[in-house]
Amino acid sequence: MRIIIGITGGTGCGKTTVLQLLQEEGFHVIDCDAVYHELLRQDKEMLLAIDAAFPGSFENGHLDRKRLGQAVFSNEAALDKLNHTVWPFVCRAVQARLDTAAPENCAIDAIGLFESGLDRLCTHTIAVTAPTQARIRRLMARDDISEAYAALRVGAQKSNEEFAALCTLVLDNSYETSAEFRQYAQHALKETIL
Repeated sequence: MRIIIGITGGTGCGKTTVLQLLQEEGFHVIDCDAVYHELLRQDKEMLLAIDAAFPGSFENGHLDRKRLGQAVFSNEAALDKLNHTVWPFVCRAVQARLDTAAPENCAIDAIGLFESGLDRLCTHTIAVTAPTQARIRRLMARDDISEAYAALRVGAQKSNEEFAALCTLVLDNSYETSAEFRQYAQHALKETIL
């Protein structure tokens, strides 16, 4: 039977580590952030939808992602509006990738796994959680952003508890190093799903 695992959790929690582990196990990996960024470069229909929903987010015909980020990460209603604007495009692209990858096992990384409806495609769902301060530090290092902007991004997302309540497996990344988390996650995946 084909396994489709949905992975969710806040930014900076360690979802990429879990995806890498699954890829090493032969899973076809679909990163919804990467899909979204690809669509930002290629899908004119989605760009028009964003422009219609958020006038002023484009400068000289190009999306100003920082300006859009400042607008949505400090305003829950605006973030919901952006998500509902782009999810149909992302979901369509994810479904196309699942169809292309059939019959391979797949892993979908989506922060909005449940809100988008992508969870309905999954046989298992995993929440990756981590302490807020650790997430902020990781974001600052990974994205070369200020602590204030990293905190704004983390604060705009659901809590660890909200992610955990929705999923069939929770992987807590309270570890100091990614190697420690990787070892823990690998063991948990083998015990429960693989």
